[in-house]
Amino acid sequence: MRIILVAAFLIIFFIISIPLFLIMYIIGRFHKRSMVAISQAIVVTAFHVVLFLSGVKITKIGKENIPKNEGVLYVANHRSYFDVPVAYVSIPTLTGFVAKKEISRIPFLRTWMRFLQCLFLDRDNIKEGLKMILQGIEQIKEGYSVFISPEGTRSQGDDMLPFKEGSFKMAEKTGCAIIPVSISNTDALFEKHKPWVRSAHVIIEFGKPIYVNELEKEQRKFLGSYVQEIIRTTLKKNSSMI
Repeated sequence: MRIILVAAFLIIFFIISIPLFLIMYIIGRFHKRSMVAISQAIVVTAFHVVLFLSGVKITKIGKENIPKNEGVLYVANHRSYFDVPVAYVSIPTLTGFVAKKEISRIPFLRTWMRFLQCLFLDRDNIKEGLKMILQGIEQIKEGYSVFISPEGTRSQGDDMLPFKEGSFKMAEKTGCAIIPVSISNTDALFEKHKPWVRSAHVIIEFGKPIYVNELEKEQRKFLGSYVQEIIRTTLKKNSSMI
């Protein structure tokens, strides 16, 4: 029943999106940041509805750790399609997500993602991947945040997949804060019992900001492993709360 309600709402939202796209385009011609802010407010509202219909209870921890007036690099584990909605309704900054390029082929969704400053990654093309990183660097310099899952895809086991070190270049080149994001139990909403959506308690925790230039040499050398271990420790801590 929940999957039907979610699907019905998404169809309605996509229909409503058609005139909204024109409005966002016009606003963007005059003031890009306003377009991004309004687009994010609309999408976050839609995600709130999706999560409500799905029966999601979210516990948010550590939002006070996020710098409010600067772009940051959010680094998170990835277990579910629900990770993005849960994260978007929890973050306080204007943020674009890094997604695989295949998603850019989905009508309506790709348009909203472009309004939101999302970045599309071609995992099979090194040159395009480098171009995406450079684009992310520019966005962070402009004050937008970037949200990335360095595993590269959803993990299916109990532990995370290795973090790809290249995912951290945006923080290394801009000096922005890295915010470790630990997302627990989102796979209980859908992945554990496809094709049905079931209610679940989800926990998202934002760790303390990490500045690359303040780390020791060994930590900088294996930055991905260092951040991943922080997330792994937090996930273990929060497992007792689910």
